[in-house]
Amino acid sequence: MKQQQHARTALVTGGSGGIGKACGRKLCERGYDVVLAARREGPLRAAAEEIGARHIVADASDPIGFARAIAPLETIDFVVHAAGVLGGTYARKQTFEQWREIMSANLDSCFVVTSAVLPRMHAGSRLVFISSSAAHEPMMARTAYSATKAGMNAFARALALEVDRDGISVHIVTPGPVETEMLQDVPFEMYAIQVADVADAVAWLDTVDPSVDLPEIRLNAVRRGPFARPPVVPTEARRRAEQRR
Repeated sequence: MKQQQHARTALVTGGSGGIGKACGRKLCERGYDVVLAARREGPLRAAAEEIGARHIVADASDPIGFARAIAPLETIDFVVHAAGVLGGTYARKQTFEQWREIMSANLDSCFVVTSAVLPRMHAGSRLVFISSSAAHEPMMARTAYSATKAGMNAFARALALEVDRDGISVHIVTPGPVETEMLQDVPFEMYAIQVADVADAVAWLDTVDPSVDLPEIRLNAVRRGPFARPPVVPTEARRRAEQRR
């Protein structure tokens, strides 16, 4: 009698919405037993029910709490670290407390998540970090955010050199502006891609042979030609435009 195979497990941080939720949906479609993780239980539960996933309430920047939350997961085959915040302001205006909050959410979380999941990963597992174009082109008035994303990319590449001998693949997916709720705080219009575009790239990594080293995928919106989408005008940009009238 043929033994039944168990579904592969995928863990997605920042899974209550935006890129994380979209990635979770795509991995569900690929047959994964998806576990969404985020801090706010209400939106997290709703997202999990919508896409047919499980969920755990966990703060990706809390080492003890996060490790405890994922303890029931015996093995993890695919990790998407999408948790993070777009925050901060000009360096001359930013307080150290604000700096630390962004560093914790975006950069400390890389270590916290990695430390917790690695003992549950095996040859053939993948770890995907959702970065930002700010890692390569720092954003004015987003000093902390830019620093965390550059740090995330360096962390991921160093990690890849550490775990390749174990057969674990590490990838960075670096999108430009993505049309999410987070983008509404940006004070100018921009060309943006959709969360589904990022999720498609993440899901495609699941098809790449483990013998291939693919350090980073960069995604940006086309700005002209027949496939260019209209620019996004965030809520903050509209508010400032109205004030100038």
